[in-house]
Amino acid sequence: MFRSKALFCSSFNLSSLNKQPSIILNRKYSKHTHPSSSGIIKLSYTLYDPPEFDETNKNPYLIILHGLFGSKQNWKSLAKTFAHRLNTRVFTLDLRNHGDSPHLPVHNYEVMSDDVAAFIEEHKLYKTAVMGHSMGGRVAMAMALRQVPQIEKLIVVDAASVNSRMSSEFFTYIDVMKKIEQAGVVKQSKADEIMKDYISDVSIRHFLLTNLKKDPETGLYKFRIPLNVLSDSMEELGRFPFDAAHHTFHKKALFIAGTRSNYLPPKVYPTIRTFFPNSIIAELDAGHWVHAEKPLEFTAIVTDFIVKS
Repeated sequence: MFRSKALFCSSFNLSSLNKQPSIILNRKYSKHTHPSSSGIIKLSYTLYDPPEFDETNKNPYLIILHGLFGSKQNWKSLAKTFAHRLNTRVFTLDLRNHGDSPHLPVHNYEVMSDDVAAFIEEHKLYKTAVMGHSMGGRVAMAMALRQVPQIEKLIVVDAASVNSRMSSEFFTYIDVMKKIEQAGVVKQSKADEIMKDYISDVSIRHFLLTNLKKDPETGLYKFRIPLNVLSDSMEELGRFPFDAAHHTFHKKALFIAGTRSNYLPPKVYPTIRTFFPNSIIAELDAGHWVHAEKPLEFTAIVTDFIVKS
C-alpha cells in the first residue's frame, strides 16, 4: 500500500494553491459512540468550505475517503485546494476503526459503504462526487455498485475492482505497532526507533505513527486504531464482493493509477470497464500514493473530471 510519464494531465494554475479556504467545521464522535441498531455508525469528519460558497454552484459536493491506516487528516491540504477550485463543500471522513470514528469488530466494504451512505443521507448531500484512495476507493466503488442514489460521479485512486490477497507488509505493520504498545513507550522517537528494525522507509513509518497518541492518564503511547480488528479483517479487505453480471455503475467514473504501483495495473482495466462502463482511466508516474507524489497533476485531473465531464 505504501510503495512508491504523466500520461494524462491538464492545465493547472499554481496561483490557485495560495488561496486557501477555511475549515468551518471539524466534528468528532467519541470512539464509544453507540452504533445504531443496524450497525451503522456516525463518522468523524471535517468540512471545508470555499472562500465564498455559492449555493447555486453546479458542482457536486466532494466526499473524500482515506486508505487503510489513514485518516481524514491525510487529505487536509488537498481538500482545501479542491474546495477552492471547485467552489464546493468538501468533506473528509474517518472511516470506521480509523481516525476519530468509532470502533466496531465488523470491518468490510459493505458496512463501510453503509456508514458513508448514512452520512450522505444525514447531511442531505443529494448530489455528490465520492473520491477514495486504496481501501477508501474500494468503499467508494461499493457505494456506487450498490446504487447509492446521491453519487453523481466516482473517483477511485489506485484501487481495483478485483479480489486480491493483502500483502504481508500489512501484517508486518500491525505486528510492529503491537510491539510498540507492548514496549510501553513514553516518547514517539522511541516508537520510531522500534519501527526502524522492521520498516526502513521513513515515509511509511511517519504515516503509521500519525495513529500514535499519548494516553493522558498513563503517559504511554497507544495506537488509536484497533489493531486486532484490522488484523482480523485482512481477508475481507482483499475481497471485492461484487460481480459485473449483477452490479454496474453507469454514471461517470474516473480511475487514477500510479504507474509505479501494482494496485491498479493495466491488466485489470478491462474488468474496471465491465463494472464501470462509463469510466476513464488516467495514469500518473507515481507509486501508490499518487495524490501525495503528484499533487498538482492529480488535482488538475480530478478538477477537470468533476467540472467538465
